[in-house]
Amino acid sequence: MRTRKAGPDRRAPGAGAGTGIPLELSLPKASFTSEAEFRRERDAILFTDWFCVGRSAGLAAAGDYITADVAGESIIVVRGDGGALKGFYNLCRHRGSRLVPPEDCEPAAVRPGPSGCFAGSIRCPYHAWTYGLDGTLRSAPFLPDLRGHRAALSLHSVDVDTWGGFVFARLEPAAGPSLSETLGGIPARVAAYQLSALRTGARLRYQVAANWKVVLENYNECYHCGPVHPELCELVPEFARAGGDVDWESGVPHRDGAYTFTATGTTSRLPFPGLSEPERTRHFGELVLPNLMISLSADHVAAFTVWPESAGRTTVVCDFLFHPDEMAKPDFDPGDAVTFWDMVNRQDWLICERVQDGMTSRRFTAGYLAPMEEPSADVGRYVAARLDIDWQSTGAITEEGLAHDATQSRFCG
Repeated sequence: MRTRKAGPDRRAPGAGAGTGIPLELSLPKASFTSEAEFRRERDAILFTDWFCVGRSAGLAAAGDYITADVAGESIIVVRGDGGALKGFYNLCRHRGSRLVPPEDCEPAAVRPGPSGCFAGSIRCPYHAWTYGLDGTLRSAPFLPDLRGHRAALSLHSVDVDTWGGFVFARLEPAAGPSLSETLGGIPARVAAYQLSALRTGARLRYQVAANWKVVLENYNECYHCGPVHPELCELVPEFARAGGDVDWESGVPHRDGAYTFTATGTTSRLPFPGLSEPERTRHFGELVLPNLMISLSADHVAAFTVWPESAGRTTVVCDFLFHPDEMAKPDFDPGDAVTFWDMVNRQDWLICERVQDGMTSRRFTAGYLAPMEEPSADVGRYVAARLDIDWQSTGAITEEGLAHDATQSRFCG
């Protein structure tokens, strides 16, 4: 559940698409079920925006690298000789061989830490073309005429930047604003948690049979919390009131005596140093589109990375971040947070899968968003802006309307 309000009601004038129903429409069915539409989202969103691919903590020495599969494209992020992170497609310029073969990859979505370490250079296993850690071709055996073309044969680059210890990659270099511009006010809002200093103490990984946007929309509202999360609502009573009257900006208070996301609402771990009183006693969170969800408690951070795989399948990785001083204690045990979150997560993924299954019905054309789901509507607006579609004013709520809209506004289905 996201714990920041998106702002005032911004329903489009075409809310309900001419039906008279005073609710904003969700994205149309095709956005959630069409593989053609998923491919278009890959090109226009997942490859051109800043996609979170892991944590930088394990990339300490020159040559340390992680591999990541971003919606079907394999990339490498490596620590360069000068200390900066560099990103490349996992692709040799000679014949297209994988530089890190799939059988040797331990992607960032599988386990924390580096996937491996290059010994000073990146060597293709096929014909031994060798590249520097900056991606420049160093040698191509028995091809001396290529010496003057090394720069032109550099590895295909990927933009890389970091914030809060998270590594972000943009597969279309220079395709949009900087990471700093994209993040906006988020770094200032969560500065006290010192995210870059935290370390991964546990990880959960889930395969969810739902579209990636269903997962994000579910995280971004608490209208569902009462029916879906009884244990969470017992810990955070305001969630039981549909999430509509919660003061999201000030953080969400726990029940009396509780201050963190565990079954008891307490823990033996000390709060992060430097937190304000609200940060020590309330729950905060952020959504960094397109694929990072951050939930902040006084003693731990649950960081979710969302890895779209197809129109109806998504991997979700939940990293539990703790202060290194707490992790160094001999009795450190993340189990209280991990167990509680795992229960809440599984409740979320089950309901997301039920939504996805329902959207395949021939009767489903689009859903409706209640006022307390306004933050979820932000996900649809984000997608619509990047795909240049305006489903709210087209009346595209029938199969015929969707087909017409596909022609008029490039909405594939």
